[in-house]
Amino acid sequence: MKIAALKTHVVAVPPPHVGGMYWIFVELETACGIKGVGEIYATSFHPTALAPLIDDVFQRYLLDHDPHQIERFWRAAYSSGFTQRPDPTMIGIVSGLEIACWDIIGKAAGRPVADLIGGPVHDRLRAYTYLYPKKAAGDYDYNDPDLAAEEAIRMVKMGFTALKFDPAGPYTNYSGHHLSLSVMARCELFCAKIREAVGDSADILFGTHGQMVPASAIRLAKRLEKYDPLWFEEPVPPGQEAAMAQVARATSIPVSTGERLTTKYEFQRVLETGAASILQMNVARVGGILEAKKIAGMAEAFYAQIAPHLYNGPVGAAASIQLAATSPNFLIHESIIDFGGFHGDVLKTKLAFDDGYLIPSREPGLGIELDLDVIAANSPYTGERLHLQMSSEHADVKALTPARG
Repeated sequence: MKIAALKTHVVAVPPPHVGGMYWIFVELETACGIKGVGEIYATSFHPTALAPLIDDVFQRYLLDHDPHQIERFWRAAYSSGFTQRPDPTMIGIVSGLEIACWDIIGKAAGRPVADLIGGPVHDRLRAYTYLYPKKAAGDYDYNDPDLAAEEAIRMVKMGFTALKFDPAGPYTNYSGHHLSLSVMARCELFCAKIREAVGDSADILFGTHGQMVPASAIRLAKRLEKYDPLWFEEPVPPGQEAAMAQVARATSIPVSTGERLTTKYEFQRVLETGAASILQMNVARVGGILEAKKIAGMAEAFYAQIAPHLYNGPVGAAASIQLAATSPNFLIHESIIDFGGFHGDVLKTKLAFDDGYLIPSREPGLGIELDLDVIAANSPYTGERLHLQMSSEHADVKALTPARG
């Protein structure tokens, strides 16, 4: 079996752009006609810049090769140009192409991917969602804690037993920084309102997107401990595990991290320093399904759990769900509500969701098929914004001084 062709689809996500501004899907086809799909979560460059890079990696390391040779492909790409170090763009491209290889492997074997990476130990996966209030237009800016509490109640009624929100912004290029007193008060108010609304029926998951220096993160954690969050996510910017470990040692709230990390090598440092006890790898960015499986195995040896991150499209989600199904130390999986809306539209059959749980497919490969008509109607992406963007402004300095009457 040899890989013979590649197609790349850059799909524009319609407003309010839930899951990002665009998704990058890849299709590989073998000489014998088996097709596999993958998703690339590489966000530092515009898709028009990424497309030739994707083709370059394909031409160098996959064309005319057997898709079963996952380790060979991974090591060749990881070593490309004498690098052998985590590179988010290269590893994002590798992730999507590797996922497509697994889809082919599963289809050729007539088995779901989960069966080929150890076998499932979960037949359903506990899920959480961000709060996406229906009354909020576009980006939800966290100015209305009552609206958030109202949405939390709606999500619990859908079956969710965990809810995430991140009112610690603005998310600025100039992180980490100290949060202002007003921002910390807003964070505490959101936790109080949502905890009051849902009681013990749901965990609350507090996100920060790496905004703080350790001292500020510790100050905020002390305020939030009484609301008993399941986790305190990415309290400091990625890349300095010792700084995150400083926060982890100072709070009773479990620390989680990983959405911006790639490869086993970055997660190894997180585990060894005690920076986090919950790992949030994104399969479409971290290095693919096999790399995520290795990271989950390392975490298991440290008695750490995995909570796969997913703020992208449904192909990456399908791959992540197969991985999670095989992981004994799985905790919870991110869902974008019930993966309806545009996430469902681009697939011929939407991902299975039942009363707050994701149901892993038992169909061959990833168990999904792209709806190419919907994709064609939403391609190409013509916007200028990247998948996600941070603010070029500094944190609000005026808010650092409490108002006086």
